[in-house]
Amino acid sequence: MSTYSILLVCTDNLCRSPTAEEVLRQKAIQHGLTDQVTVASAATHDFNTGESVDFHAQKHAMRRGYDLSSLRARLLHADDFERFDLILAMEESNLLLLRLSCPQKYHDKLHYFTQYCSDPASQDVPDPFYGQPQDFEHVLDVIEDGCEGVLMAVKEEIGHDD
Repeated sequence: MSTYSILLVCTDNLCRSPTAEEVLRQKAIQHGLTDQVTVASAATHDFNTGESVDFHAQKHAMRRGYDLSSLRARLLHADDFERFDLILAMEESNLLLLRLSCPQKYHDKLHYFTQYCSDPASQDVPDPFYGQPQDFEHVLDVIEDGCEGVLMAVKEEIGHDD
């Protein structure tokens, strides 16, 4: 059985995309998709490669049961466009950069993460990096909602029934 692979992308890979990576991984487990879905995250900019996820993002995620401590920022690689089945951008600037660097034949894999939210109020997942605690909580709310939508779409794609 082949796996369906999802890459989540933000600017630094320090808050939004690694949070979404772990939330999506945990939700895939809850949905019984552990062997069918793989998840990773990456950055569009090489500012923090190898660094741990932002402390505040880790703290807020841990309060909801998501452990981000083992994740490290990594830069998007050219072969990611071929390797992943679905590539989700956290904001417009990320999607624009993805489209510029992605071979045309893989453009159908590129989407906004928020298009999977039940009520996408914005196309961007706000960046909480310089924000207040409530900003991190809001981002977690958006990510949890979007991850449920992603998994519903993936289940349809791979023909998985509950």
